[in-house]
Amino acid sequence: MTGFSEKKITVHIADDHQMLIDGLTAVLQQVNDIEIVGSSNDGHELLEVFKESSCDILLLDINMPQISGIEVLKEFKNFNDVPKVIVLSSYDDIKLIKDVIKLGAKAFVQKKSAGEHIVNAIRTVHNGGQYFTEEVKEKMLRTLMSRPKHDESSHEGTLLNSLTRREYQILKLIAQQMSTKEMSESLNISSSTVETHRKNLLRKLDIKNSVGLALLAARHKII
Repeated sequence: MTGFSEKKITVHIADDHQMLIDGLTAVLQQVNDIEIVGSSNDGHELLEVFKESSCDILLLDINMPQISGIEVLKEFKNFNDVPKVIVLSSYDDIKLIKDVIKLGAKAFVQKKSAGEHIVNAIRTVHNGGQYFTEEVKEKMLRTLMSRPKHDESSHEGTLLNSLTRREYQILKLIAQQMSTKEMSESLNISSSTVETHRKNLLRKLDIKNSVGLALLAARHKII
């Protein structure tokens, strides 16, 4: 297969349904550049495995027995060597998606369409990108498009209400600690356009840097 390095992408699958593990295994075994190196049926077992070794990509179910996928992501903060995580879930609640992104997940794939998307998701994440299905992207963008009215009794509230819709979207993504590249991919705009909006935010909100933007967003619960 051309276009990929000879070294295979190593993958561990964590899910409490063996049928899903078997199904994903069957899909991934057809691909030359991906190798499954292990599987786990609960969160406790998974953490024990990763105390001893790691891999390139972890396919992580959120609803696992003993220790949930959310708790696994939190525990990974204490590990020295962790894989890039692709979250698998039967649900696509926008709050859940935001939570796993904040905890370091690089992709979110619904189980119902995992077979269709999993190979591209693995390759994209392995190469440093993020991956979301079109359905999830639409939900995220609808959330970004919603712009609540801020209290104009405060100076900051007045400034926030002066932002354009796109500037507000960029501010939300900055609050989620996304990089310029990640914002560019999420909004389907160029990195230079992202940077232009960032500069406009700094000027309009009279803030010196992106850290200040993130703090302002946190104060006004812009997440």
